[in-house]
Amino acid sequence: MFVQAYRQAIVFDSTERFSYISTVSSSPFTKMTTLRRRFEHYIWACICVCGLASAGVAFASESPVPEPDTPVGTMQDLSTRASELAIRAMGLIGIRYKYGGTAPESGFDCSGLVRYVFKDVSGTELPRTSEEISRVGEHVDTQNLQPGDLVFYNTLRRAFSHVGVYLGDNKFVHAPSGGGKVRIESMDVGYWKKRFNGARRINQPE
Repeated sequence: MFVQAYRQAIVFDSTERFSYISTVSSSPFTKMTTLRRRFEHYIWACICVCGLASAGVAFASESPVPEPDTPVGTMQDLSTRASELAIRAMGLIGIRYKYGGTAPESGFDCSGLVRYVFKDVSGTELPRTSEEISRVGEHVDTQNLQPGDLVFYNTLRRAFSHVGVYLGDNKFVHAPSGGGKVRIESMDVGYWKKRFNGARRINQPE
């Protein structure tokens, strides 16, 4: 826009100058009018040029916004899926414990509960036992736990013999043992603190 206006001003000024030189009339009024027009066109041309230069400096000084390493959409999707895992697990609270159980109708054991939640929410197939599940996904430090992560415990005198779904605020949901029901526990309770074996985050399919 600035360049076009500048060119129009120059062309118009050249025409005016030629008209002024070749005009027959030499009256003071005509000369003053022509000079005033020429002066206005020169001012307009200068404004255009200065504006174009300023815009160029402004554009050149702006730094490009860096692209995030992880797309925002992907981060939101991961957070949503993790929340859905925790919510689905809480929706199963009260279902009775059954050794080898894998469905709400029959009851759950600890790994059966975890497998059911992941299959139902994301279609992820996990191994059958808690010890096998402990080898899936990636290790997560306690301070970095997020809802939907898995927490493992030694409840049968062997590592990774029990598993639950982390909910946040140092709470997890699990199917405890014979005679019990799916319920929420605090990781801060002494029984669970001294039996804690670690946590895993399952990388779910996109």
